[in-house]
Amino acid sequence: MLTHIHPKLPMRNLNNTKQYYINQLGFKQTGGDYNGYLMLEKDGIEIHFFEFANLNPDENYGQVYIRCSDIYTLHKHLQQKGVPMHPQSTVELKPWGQIEFALLDPDNNLLTFGQSV
Repeated sequence: MLTHIHPKLPMRNLNNTKQYYINQLGFKQTGGDYNGYLMLEKDGIEIHFFEFANLNPDENYGQVYIRCSDIYTLHKHLQQKGVPMHPQSTVELKPWGQIEFALLDPDNNLLTFGQSV
């Protein structure tokens, strides 16, 4: 009965979020322009954002885990584009059998990318 999941993350500024996800991560906007709401898609996954103008990034615990294929190529591509990685994250094999790396978006939402071994 369940078919998809579209996580919703907070954003302080729609234009900044849009610029980061589209220009840095390669997402595209889906749907129309909605007041304070943004829907983005890439490779069949969709992330939604809601405006939270008073969000304190240091207190934001928004997180999304994104499974992927060819994680090393993805990581290299993002590095070549100058996308900053999470300061405590490298591409590495985790004890739970996933190769992972992470980054933080402009609002401090944690995006973790993982590939099964």
